Amino acid sequence: MELTSTTFLVTLIAVTVLAVLLALLFWNRVPGPGVVRWAARVLMIGLCQLTAIAVVATWINGSYGLYASWDDLLGTPSGQSASAMTGPPVGRAKFTAGGDGTRATYFRGSHSKLAGQVIVWTPPEYDAPGADKARFPVLVLLHGYPGTPRSWIDVGGMPGALEQQVRLGAAHPFILVIPEIYPGGVNTDCSDTPQRKIATWLAKDVPDLVARNFRTLPEPAGWGLMGISTGAFCAAKLPLQYPKVFRAGAALDPDPLTGDPEVLADPALRERNSPMWLVGRAKGADVGLFLATSAQDKDSPPQQLAAFAKAATGTGVRVKTLVRPSGGHNFQTWTGMYPDALAWLSTEISPPSTPLAETP
Repeated sequence: MELTSTTFLVTLIAVTVLAVLLALLFWNRVPGPGVVRWAARVLMIGLCQLTAIAVVATWINGSYGLYASWDDLLGTPSGQSASAMTGPPVGRAKFTAGGDGTRATYFRGSHSKLAGQVIVWTPPEYDAPGADKARFPVLVLLHGYPGTPRSWIDVGGMPGALEQQVRLGAAHPFILVIPEIYPGGVNTDCSDTPQRKIATWLAKDVPDLVARNFRTLPEPAGWGLMGISTGAFCAAKLPLQYPKVFRAGAALDPDPLTGDPEVLADPALRERNSPMWLVGRAKGADVGLFLATSAQDKDSPPQQLAAFAKAATGTGVRVKTLVRPSGGHNFQTWTGMYPDALAWLSTEISPPSTPLAETP
């Protein structure tokens, strides 16, 4: 049973109700001396409390997207991620259709030699009559840490949130691409290190895979990123590092833009991979960045957005910031930022290449 599934939550509720009923039924029926009876009653109370706490914790986790899977919760890499350095043969990819309209594959990139999961969703317009030759913009969604690609679907409201904005005429129909951002279970803030070339995985292998298998617009005009938390840090830095691949990035509650010493201990490596350092050296880059946070988010304070915008002055990098008055570091806040981010991305990234037939 998946950690974020409704079935798991309902099962926990049923177990809690059963525990309470059994406690009421057996409260005065426990045999033995007084010490034994009181010990049994304490255990029954403890079981009721434990199951009730599990229900509340599961509901909170499902609402805020703290952990997307059992592997996230337990701190263990998934079976696929554990084989990131071996994986399938280089470049070979077979997409499998999911019941939610997505297609997923597990492949190993020819540039990074890393292997990981990539989920792709195409909008209804992609298969509409008369659109068989149309090419579509690509939006790469980057999850947080901990997290998995499924976080965007199971608790992040995608692709439904995008479809709603398209129906309102506020956003382009994008191909959504959701890759692992730390294949192998090691977080590098989407950076290339001597051990793992995760920036290469995201900026070369994943785009190559998608462009080979789907009708995409050319890079960089048709490609952008949107990320949350650690993924937001990556969405801010990758367009600066790879302006020939990504035209724009939307960073929702990004981690500290100067880098995290706990992720990259080498000061020089951390600095060279920080958006704050990169933006000052991006003179002339045709790149746009959207950075959003809330006034209450201590993990992504508004001050760092202002400092970043100031550092970008004179470089030509287009920076737009958004500070919401309230909200925590969670999907409830991030989904509220989607309309602004998707509308902005649709001004930076090219629309589909030909007129599309209307979809129901």
